Amino acid sequence: MATPEENFAQTGLRLPPAPTPLGVYKPCLIDGNYLYVSGHGTVQDDKSLIIGRIGEALDMEQGKLAARQVGLAILSTIVANLGSLNKVKRVIKVLGMVNCTPDFERHPYIINGCSELFAQVWGPENGVGVRSAVGFGSLPDNIPVEIEALFELA
Repeated sequence: MATPEENFAQTGLRLPPAPTPLGVYKPCLIDGNYLYVSGHGTVQDDKSLIIGRIGEALDMEQGKLAARQVGLAILSTIVANLGSLNKVKRVIKVLGMVNCTPDFERHPYIINGCSELFAQVWGPENGVGVRSAVGFGSLPDNIPVEIEALFELA
């Protein structure tokens, strides 16, 4: 059985730099056996952000890729703070926030970009937790997706 680190390596994806807080908060916090990860945005390899509203500047496929990029930023924060993805046992909860037009209704499809990544890393049993996917009229810096998550530590 492959480790989360090995599973991630098989995706062929790269982790962006771990984002730094833009306000007064911690990127993540350990409480007992749980890792709480603050809302993350669409940080890319060059530290720039994917920006734009879904249903306006971005289509659904671009939105789903943006959510995957947020998932990569979360993984980067885990590695920067814990040293390894192997220190996470499973995904407990994901909250996905989608910056979209009022008529957009496919929020879960967008957040699948992150959820599918987590399922690849921790497997279909441990990589899929409970989830909410909701629409917002705006998000910080006009990013299309923000995601926060809760993990159980190994």
